[in-house]
Amino acid sequence: MNRTDRLLAIVLELQGRGWQRAEDLANTFETSKRTIYRDMLALGEAGADLLELGVPFSDPVADGATIQAASHSALESGMTLTGALALAKRVAARIATPLVMMTYYNPIFNMGIGPFCEAAADAGIVGLIVPDLPPEESEPLRTAASQHGIALIFLVTPTSPDERLAQVAAAAKDSGGFLYCVSLSGTTGARDRLPEHLGEFLARVRSHSDLPLAVGFGVSRAEHVAEISTMADGAVVASALLNAVDAAPESERVSAAVEYLRSLQSGARRA
Repeated sequence: MNRTDRLLAIVLELQGRGWQRAEDLANTFETSKRTIYRDMLALGEAGADLLELGVPFSDPVADGATIQAASHSALESGMTLTGALALAKRVAARIATPLVMMTYYNPIFNMGIGPFCEAAADAGIVGLIVPDLPPEESEPLRTAASQHGIALIFLVTPTSPDERLAQVAAAAKDSGGFLYCVSLSGTTGARDRLPEHLGEFLARVRSHSDLPLAVGFGVSRAEHVAEISTMADGAVVASALLNAVDAAPESERVSAAVEYLRSLQSGARRA
C-alpha cells in the first residue's frame, strides 16, 4: 500500500437492511450480499481511494450503535468471514480500489491465521485492521500477512502514552500500510465536531512514525475531512455513511452513498 497525497478512506460495513417480516429472512443473506456488492462498486467507481469491508462480529467492542446494529443485522442474515472474503473477491475483480478488511481477531483465529491470510490475499485484500489485537501479540498474524503481501494496520488513540505510540509504530513499520488514528476516547459513531486535541495528538504520532496517518471515529462531514486534510493523510468514515444510506429509500441507496462520498471529497479539495 503506497502513500498517496490524499487518502480518503470510505468504510462500507457489512449489514442487512430493511427486512421486517419473518418470511423475508430466507432471502436476507443473498439480498444483503447483492446490496453491499452494488454499493462497493458504486463507491469505488465514484472515486473512493480505499474501501474498508467490515466483517460482522458478535462483540464489536470498538464500535458504536450504528455499526453494532449493522453487525447484528449482518450476523442474523447469515454473513460470515468466509462470505465476506467471497464478496471481497467479487469486488476486487471489478474495481481497482484497494480493499482493506476490518475484523476482530476471533474469526481469524477460528479460521486459522495461515489459511485466513492466504484466502484474504486471494480475495484481493491489501490491508487488515484488527482492533482487538495488541502489537505485542500480533507477530504471528503480522508475519503471515506480510508473507501474502497484506499490511497489518494498527490503531493508536489520544490516551496512548509516548512509550505506547513508539511500540505500535515499531510494530507497524515493517507491516506497511498506515496508522489508524482514533480521534477520540470512545467508540465509533458520527459526531458534530472533531476533538480540539486532534492536532496535538497527530503531532505526537508523527514524532514516532513516518507512515501515512488516517483519522477515524467521529468523522462525518466535509468540513471534518477538510480539517483532517491539513494534518493527516486520510479520513475514515463509517457510521455516517451507513446512516446516509439507511435514510434513503431502497431504490436510491446507491446514489445516496455516492452523493455522500462526493460531499466528503469536496472537503478534501478545500484543504
